[in-house]
Amino acid sequence: MALQIYKPGQGRYVRLGTAGVAGLVGLLLAYYVYTLLAAHLSEDFAYKVYVAYAVPALVFAGIALLVARYLNQPRAADFLIATESEMKKVSWSSKAEVVGSTLVVIVTVVILAAFIFVVDYLVSGTLGDGCPIPWTGLRAPGLGLW
Repeated sequence: MALQIYKPGQGRYVRLGTAGVAGLVGLLLAYYVYTLLAAHLSEDFAYKVYVAYAVPALVFAGIALLVARYLNQPRAADFLIATESEMKKVSWSSKAEVVGSTLVVIVTVVILAAFIFVVDYLVSGTLGDGCPIPWTGLRAPGLGLW
């Protein structure tokens, strides 16, 4: 039985991206298995090198086959094809819009943080032992509740 790609002309980039990320995860898992085997196999074991390399290679190959099989299932492939078609419909912001929006968010967060700091400082000083008045050496009276 030959491996045939389900709807081969559609969803190419999403499938390649998914396969690439799955391949990276497979490589990381294979490396993890290699480190475990290299650390726990006995030095006296005659085939340590072969086992330490063959088992992670088999793990990676198994993951690659599972991903290839999964990406060719109609339900998964149709989902990825629909995802790519929806991503083509997205209206992406320009670089200037992204930079402007980011600056607005950063300035708003800084102003809000300063406001919360001032309110917290005043409320803590009012309910506590009082708050020091900057640059005067004086202290505003507080209620002494804590």
